[in-house]
Amino acid sequence: MNRLQFVGQWWGAGAVGIVCLIALWWIGGAFEWFKGTIPTPVAVIRAIGQQGQGFYSTNFGSTVELALRGFIWGNLLAIALALLVIVVPLTEGLATQLAIISYCTPIIAVAPIIQVAFAEVQTMIVFLAAISVFFTTMIGTLSGLRSPHRASLDLVRVYGGGRLSQLLRVRIIAALPNTLAALKIAAPAAVLGAVLGEFLSMPETGAGPAMIAAQQRGDIPAVWAIALVAGLIAGAGYAIISVVSTVVVRWSSGGMAVAR
Repeated sequence: MNRLQFVGQWWGAGAVGIVCLIALWWIGGAFEWFKGTIPTPVAVIRAIGQQGQGFYSTNFGSTVELALRGFIWGNLLAIALALLVIVVPLTEGLATQLAIISYCTPIIAVAPIIQVAFAEVQTMIVFLAAISVFFTTMIGTLSGLRSPHRASLDLVRVYGGGRLSQLLRVRIIAALPNTLAALKIAAPAAVLGAVLGEFLSMPETGAGPAMIAAQQRGDIPAVWAIALVAGLIAGAGYAIISVVSTVVVRWSSGGMAVAR
């Protein structure tokens, strides 16, 4: 099986899965499963049209901005700590503990503490988005940095390079596939963290407050519409990084082949 056939089958399986999911959703809405809390896809699309483009640009604009800021800061810190562990192995225990704590601590428990500490709603939302991506990116990057073949590292050492030279010449290139795979997961996680932060802090605009307002007035299709748009934005982030990952992984694979 060549690559084109594999990609075709992969996309075909994905399309079939989406069609089946929409069909199940439609059946659930038509037969009023869960006491009518599942609207049909048509009702959700109609709600999106009724709310208008201005509604989504106003509310989701701030959510996307805060999610992006959290995505950048959380991933930069995660990658920096992973690099530090390679250069200074003694820091691995502390870095790993920080990653585990960030992953295991419920966001709903952290939010009030962050809100009191920073006294700014936006800072809390950015922090929650950042903490949502930290663990995945750090562990993925660290795993990638440790993935090079021993022969490539020994070659750098033979030419007089130390741990830092190995990092710059071999490990970072080898870590790109793992890091980008982690970033693909982190993109939707950052959106989720930002929306949860808005649920807890209730800023004036945002996807979270818009969804809460729709719930309070009992507009179920509008709630689903907001959730669907949030999911599409998260999926777009995943897709963008996937495209970047495809290009970068090809380049890094070529670079590692030359190094070997």
